Amino acid sequence: MNSKRVLFVCLGNICRSPTGEAVLRHVAERDGVSVHVDSAGTIGYHAGHRADQRMRSAAAVRGYTLDSRARQVTQRDMHQHDLVIAMDRENFSHLQQLAGGAGKHILMLSDFLKSDPQWPRDVPDPYYGESDGFDYVLDMIEAACPAILQKLSEES
Repeated sequence: MNSKRVLFVCLGNICRSPTGEAVLRHVAERDGVSVHVDSAGTIGYHAGHRADQRMRSAAAVRGYTLDSRARQVTQRDMHQHDLVIAMDRENFSHLQQLAGGAGKHILMLSDFLKSDPQWPRDVPDPYYGESDGFDYVLDMIEAACPAILQKLSEES
């Protein structure tokens, strides 16, 4: 499989999307899959900041390092990535607008969880919640990563 490019997108790029970036990168490396993984937010409020400390701590317990810095998604991103994965419907809608319409490569994380109805359509934003919300985000992303890698291999 040629190296593919995946972009995870949430609102501020400090909780959900950097977690997607770190987990998919880890799983791809473990499985010997060549993939470039990045993350961004639909707002630039946290640009330049590290991921939320609570998210970094929850991820570290599972062996993931969230070391990226927040940035705002750009129109250019819509054309540079093979897959753009939104964490919720609001961000999905923003990405569709940014891309100038429906892009088949713009999907939601929950699209990779369809085989298990326990998961909600939107990845909940844990920022204003309790610590278990960060673990739940990790659970969802870990569950989705095998299907993401499978989709990338099908497109090779």
